[in-house]
Amino acid sequence: MLRFIPFLAFIICLSAVQNTFAQIYSDNGNVKNLQRYDINPYHFGFTLGFNQMNFAVSKFKDYRKIDTLYTVTPQSESGFNIGIVSNLRLGTFWDLRFIPSLYFGERRLLYSYLYKNKIINNFQSIESNLLDFPLLFKYKSARMTNTRVYVLAGGAYTLDLASLSKKTQELNQALVRLKRDDFTYQIGVGFDFYLVYFKLSTELKMEFGTQNLLKRDNNIFDNSINKLQSKMLVLSFTFE
Repeated sequence: MLRFIPFLAFIICLSAVQNTFAQIYSDNGNVKNLQRYDINPYHFGFTLGFNQMNFAVSKFKDYRKIDTLYTVTPQSESGFNIGIVSNLRLGTFWDLRFIPSLYFGERRLLYSYLYKNKIINNFQSIESNLLDFPLLFKYKSARMTNTRVYVLAGGAYTLDLASLSKKTQELNQALVRLKRDDFTYQIGVGFDFYLVYFKLSTELKMEFGTQNLLKRDNNIFDNSINKLQSKMLVLSFTFE
């Protein structure tokens, strides 16, 4: 049920944005809000959102020979995130954005074993509290009265705070453990809505890890995995 929270939140917030946007046009016709906003060299804000954390799993070719293991399947889980926005204007259509963010969530691996001709499932949950430092280039369209469309792309350094916890390491000695550091590349698309007092942005972004996060402990849970990389879908609402 939790995995549907981002979708429901998106529908609710999109409806609210549409109602606000419609009210602005109804009251003001085609009057532009925040007319001097885009000529400022820099501005700040904050972002709130939801995420779905997951793994990209690369298995060894002979993984089914390990303790009657049948398959290993990643399972996405829902979480939330907060961040601080710093935006530098590079030109009419280009911005450079630095958005340090904190992501809360978890990721799961489903292990299926073949035992007496029956499939037995075992879930391994891995807590993930990620501190993300992305540097993104934003390319935006010409302003359409009080709306813009934009795309963005860039990279980030990510620090997994949960992997630093001694308590977590002790509890998860028999489970899959992750390395602390990762580097990701990110791509996204969004809409800017210029309201009367601030700019609201809705953004959908994908993040893909480049590092093998698996910390090997030589147990049945990690011996079947060749490479474990992160991926995440993020829905954000930014107030600037």
